[in-house]
Amino acid sequence: MKDNFMDRQRALLRAGRLSRRDFINSAMTAGIVLPTAMTLADGAMAQSAKRGGDLKIGLGHGSTTDSLDPGTYENGFSTNVGYMWGNSLTEVAPNGELVGDLVTGWEASPDAMTWRMPLREGVTFHNGKTMTPDDVIASLNFHRGEDSKSAAKGLFATVDDISADGNTLVFQLNTGNADFPFLMSDYHLLIMPSEGGSVDPNAGIGTGPYVLEAFEPGVRCFGRRNENYHKSDAAWFDTVEVLSIIDPTARQNALMNGTVHFIDRVDPKTASLLGRAPNVTILEKTGFLHYTMPMRVTSAPFDNYDLRMALKYSIKRQELVDKILLGHGVIGNDHPISPSVPFHAAGLEQREFDADKARFHFEKSGHSGPIQLSTSDAAFAGAVDAAQLVAASAAEAGIEIEVVREPSDGYWSNVWNKKGWCTCYWGGRPTQDWMYSSAYTADTEWNDTDWRTTDAAVRFNEVVGQARAELDNAKRADMYFEAQSLINDDGGAIVPMFANYIMGHSNMLAHNDDVAANWELDGYKLTQRWWFA
Repeated sequence: MKDNFMDRQRALLRAGRLSRRDFINSAMTAGIVLPTAMTLADGAMAQSAKRGGDLKIGLGHGSTTDSLDPGTYENGFSTNVGYMWGNSLTEVAPNGELVGDLVTGWEASPDAMTWRMPLREGVTFHNGKTMTPDDVIASLNFHRGEDSKSAAKGLFATVDDISADGNTLVFQLNTGNADFPFLMSDYHLLIMPSEGGSVDPNAGIGTGPYVLEAFEPGVRCFGRRNENYHKSDAAWFDTVEVLSIIDPTARQNALMNGTVHFIDRVDPKTASLLGRAPNVTILEKTGFLHYTMPMRVTSAPFDNYDLRMALKYSIKRQELVDKILLGHGVIGNDHPISPSVPFHAAGLEQREFDADKARFHFEKSGHSGPIQLSTSDAAFAGAVDAAQLVAASAAEAGIEIEVVREPSDGYWSNVWNKKGWCTCYWGGRPTQDWMYSSAYTADTEWNDTDWRTTDAAVRFNEVVGQARAELDNAKRADMYFEAQSLINDDGGAIVPMFANYIMGHSNMLAHNDDVAANWELDGYKLTQRWWFA
């Protein structure tokens, strides 16, 4: 209780609505001794946001095939760039709560089939056009079309109609969805100016905190602060430059020598050493990030249930957590739901390495010869080493795995979602329905296991639809337990571990006490939430 009270007092002090003296008095009233109260006051005031400076970020993402089309965003570089130039209707706040971004709130019908969202007024696009409901509807419909190839198409599977009632958006669903406002925070759903009911997805023009001046796919992006941004307490930097630096060592060197102020995907093997640098702070957050090895169930030999099960039993999960994450995470259980997500199936039996069971299923599958596993450290730091560890443990069960090292550039366009078995990462989602709609339901383009038509997959899609509309939490919990069980058993996803986000930043940067954990980089909102101290 005291912590919540002091958090509010810090916020008031930073906002100039509370004097330093009053802050110290409040702290002492809460039972904090004078020296500590003074230190807290100085720390809070030192973190008061201020404008200015040129921010440079180095990311372990990026590909020459990237584009500004938000429907194609598939890596952290694109997501970060998207949130520079655009906004969604809602957003996940640093404390994990859902708040309005381009809408001021939301209201649902009792059956959660009709949602009303008042649009924020006075918002302008970078081209000077005032945002209207027509712009929002056209931007969302861009992902809904029958011929749409957007990765967010699956999120609209239950949306029958989007209309406007004055300045209020009205969403009519064909089934109830208690989590619908969360879906509207998806990073693909950036609002763009429309003309004649259409938008230009490659223009990079939105309502976001920075106006893009340069975009070189797989290389860099540069933006200048939007002086008309609708949030007065955000977008503190004059300019932001995002660089794609795939190599972990090069990325860390760039931070240490001051070429960049922030990097993501710090290699767990060198995180401790990097943290000893006097000008660097290591920031670690536990969210929904998980590393996967998707098998496409429509590609031989992964169309065989027993072969998939053999591979699932052939993995030493704790070894991967210990040697790849160096303890910066926990083991997974072949489904994508983090223990921090509501309705996580804690009672589902944990799958462990079992050479006998792996050998049994492998022999039953009838397969012979090596099985190729494509990998690259573009998937995640240590992915190549992880693949080699998997090959070593599988060999104990008599299964030969051939590790195919793929080029980092183009990995997401040439390997992932195309080759039979590869390494991958998923940032995860704050709700089960959102995670499933992004990567596991039959209607999403990003179903990287192509798990759609088996009996278990059909049942999974039915259960997800039922859980989406169910408002009774007890019944919903049972449905989500079944959903996780179906993926765990029949699905093509091997999910051996959940990883912490490990990031590094210059001590020149400052931020509020809360840092979002739904994605890296403060929910990919660092460019508008942080500032130079």
